[in-house]
Amino acid sequence: MALRKLKPTTPGQRHKIVSTFDDITASKPEKSLLGPIKRSGGRNNTGKMTMRYIGGGHKRRYRIIDFKRNKDGMPATVKTIEYDPNRTSRIALVEYQDGEKRYIVAPTGLKVGQEILSGKGAAPEVGNTLFLSEIPLGTVVHNIELYPGQGGVFGRSAGTFAQLTSREGKYALLKMPSGEIRRVLVTCKASIGTVSNSDHQLERSGKAGRSRWLGRRPRVRGVVMNPVDHPMGGGEGRASGGLPRSRKGIPAKGYKTRDKKKASNKYIIERRKK
Repeated sequence: MALRKLKPTTPGQRHKIVSTFDDITASKPEKSLLGPIKRSGGRNNTGKMTMRYIGGGHKRRYRIIDFKRNKDGMPATVKTIEYDPNRTSRIALVEYQDGEKRYIVAPTGLKVGQEILSGKGAAPEVGNTLFLSEIPLGTVVHNIELYPGQGGVFGRSAGTFAQLTSREGKYALLKMPSGEIRRVLVTCKASIGTVSNSDHQLERSGKAGRSRWLGRRPRVRGVVMNPVDHPMGGGEGRASGGLPRSRKGIPAKGYKTRDKKKASNKYIIERRKK
């Protein structure tokens, strides 16, 4: 995975840094694994805008991803590594011995032609999915389940991973991408390795129009609004806006909004770093 810095031939190219896509091996997706995406434009069922700054963007098809990796004991061969417009990571098309094809989140180092396996007895190698009870301590993992059979919910975006630090009875301790240390049942599954496309965070769009292609409309800062529109609005000249808060008045930049009585708090050993 490499990046390409463009020459400043136009204002939009001047700061543009994009992926070379040299890890991509197929230009067209598997038709049987495509689905539609309904676009709301930020409107609810009555047509009222409930989410601002959403709309437009290029048309997409959803790639149906196998986050559960529940075809245990059957080897699958990696056919292609593909681009997915709906996520930051790359995806891999795998074909099982019985002929079934599925998309998975591609980890760094996964190659076309490689065999992967999931379930009990699988080796702790890149691309394989195992129960947390069988993964060696210190291993980096991604696509981690929170409840057995749920399918991976943690560590799915580009370059992310968690580390299995220890096991305590029926729980495994994982250091999450945020730095949070959390208990997860050892009967949950996780995939070995780091999520691909780790250079994604270094990319630069170069121009506002590229955000519009992604369906993001211009975001208006609260300090440039009037007092009727935002708590930080108003003032003579370029006033800074006072204490940072949301449009509804909830303080920002350090104010904790997590419920202190939340049931899952008991599974969090150490909170993420600020």
